[in-house]
Amino acid sequence: MNRLSDMQLLVDAADLGSLSAAGRRAGLSPAAASACVQRIEAAVGARLFERTTRQLRLTDEGRTYLGYCRIAIEAMKEGERAVRSGTDTVSGTLRLSAPSDLGRNLLLDILDGFMAIHPDVRIVLSLADSISRFVPDDVDVAIRVGPLEDSSLVARHLLDSRRVVCASPECIATHGMPTRPEDLVERPTLVLTTNAGPRDEWRLGDATVRVRRYHECTDSEVIRKWAIRGLGFAYRQQWAVADDVRAGRLVLVNAPAWSAPSPIHAMYHANTYQPPRVRRFIDFLQAEMVQRLST
Repeated sequence: MNRLSDMQLLVDAADLGSLSAAGRRAGLSPAAASACVQRIEAAVGARLFERTTRQLRLTDEGRTYLGYCRIAIEAMKEGERAVRSGTDTVSGTLRLSAPSDLGRNLLLDILDGFMAIHPDVRIVLSLADSISRFVPDDVDVAIRVGPLEDSSLVARHLLDSRRVVCASPECIATHGMPTRPEDLVERPTLVLTTNAGPRDEWRLGDATVRVRRYHECTDSEVIRKWAIRGLGFAYRQQWAVADDVRAGRLVLVNAPAWSAPSPIHAMYHANTYQPPRVRRFIDFLQAEMVQRLST
């Protein structure tokens, strides 16, 4: 077997959870499949699988090596497709990770445009509010909002968005329009809670306040709906509430003075081959974000 076939056997074994099943897919006997894995392990100098009579489990070294195997296999397939088609059409699977509110309010429409241009690219999108700064190995691009913490990752700055204070007209009528940042400390507020805890510290221009009277939730959509229902003042990304502001459901409070820049980055692992679909998506994403958020 050649090296690429060896890699495919490893990928199939991990996906199927069975070395014998992977061997059958490759037309190999169980003994030949096992010998192939042993040969690869000897070549890389590490054990890739923990094998028992009941279970086949990747070791930490195996997970690392398997990630590169998947990249190599996909790169070869993409190259073959490009040569056969005689074009530079991009294809394959693009795995993305992003915060939920950014996915719902901004990324979804951008992906529609990207998929229309590149119909052969398959999108796998993972959205979460309590999202970690860590980028899993199986994610091609992670879109993160706010300051970065992990310098081991490659981060491309896309642009700066802004966090703003907003409330419903009913909430403002009941509690009054704040005129000073400290007015929000004792007013009813709505706070998003993440893995790092409640985001109860709000930067309002040159001032920073820590709100005290708040409802909290791990779901940003609930925070938005609570704000619309008049339950308190919220501190959200401007693009996340733009439609509600236009429709009159929410009102921006002392904007743009009471706002704070919030960087958006596209992040990926260093020293990893980036197929054309990844590079084109990041370029497309930045161009679309600049156009949508600068107007």
